[in-house]
Amino acid sequence: MTTHTLTAASHRVRQFYELTKPRVVSLIVFCAVIGMFLATPADAMVPLDVLLAGTAGIALVAGAAAAVNCLVEQHIDAIMLRTRRRPLPRGEVTPMQTLLFASVVGGFGLWLLHSFVNDLTMWLTLGTFVGYAIVYTIVLKPATPQNIVIGGASGAMPPVLGWAAVNGEVHPEALLLFLIIFAWTPPHFWALALYRTEEYKRAGLPMLPVTHGRRFTQLHVLLYTLILAACTLLPFAYGMSGMIYLLSALALDSVFIGYAVRLYRNYSDALARKTFRFSIVYLALLFAALLVDHYCMI
Repeated sequence: MTTHTLTAASHRVRQFYELTKPRVVSLIVFCAVIGMFLATPADAMVPLDVLLAGTAGIALVAGAAAAVNCLVEQHIDAIMLRTRRRPLPRGEVTPMQTLLFASVVGGFGLWLLHSFVNDLTMWLTLGTFVGYAIVYTIVLKPATPQNIVIGGASGAMPPVLGWAAVNGEVHPEALLLFLIIFAWTPPHFWALALYRTEEYKRAGLPMLPVTHGRRFTQLHVLLYTLILAACTLLPFAYGMSGMIYLLSALALDSVFIGYAVRLYRNYSDALARKTFRFSIVYLALLFAALLVDHYCMI
């Protein structure tokens, strides 16, 4: 095989890999894995077969959902600056290739969950796929400015999937993790929408700053951040975490609220961009604190 052939094959693989939105999927998988560890007693470890098959299965189905999202929104992606270099707008993959890729990858992921994890996790993961790829992408996103709020339910599922993978059940603790991500989603995405408002307007999407204006959206970023901060205290109040998590949550919440207050009082695109980026770090650190606390509860 020539160097040119290898380079072409590598580029082709990269195109399909980009369809899965790997940065988004990595956060999804991280939260799912945290859910697995939190569902396991602190003096034990997640069974290796469940950890590997569960992680792979959830990642593959999430990647397939992302590919379907790219397929449905290719005309929108071609308009928006941050998405116009995706493979479909560039014409590097065809819609049929994308659909086939999503079907194979998603089907294999569901098979892994069915064969090596449990059926509850498989069905919940399938439901999450439908929620994101169909309900959110096709129905909600072009129809209502509350698309992020309602559609956030599918994005909040990863820790529930991880929990179900270990226990075969969904316990109240898993629902608390779901609630945290559900409350996190609106301020996270609306911060992005604030500095991308003109792009969303050109694409014809009814994002909140497009339909209700910047000031209204700034207020709702602040309000939902306060709701999020309250939700992050629930694991401690319920008794599933200790002081390590509580102190970490309070510190992270104070920074996020600080960003939201500044965004409301003195808006700038640069600040909205910083808020969006911090929100990603915030969620990762919050769940990491839950994990550390789980094994070192004091």
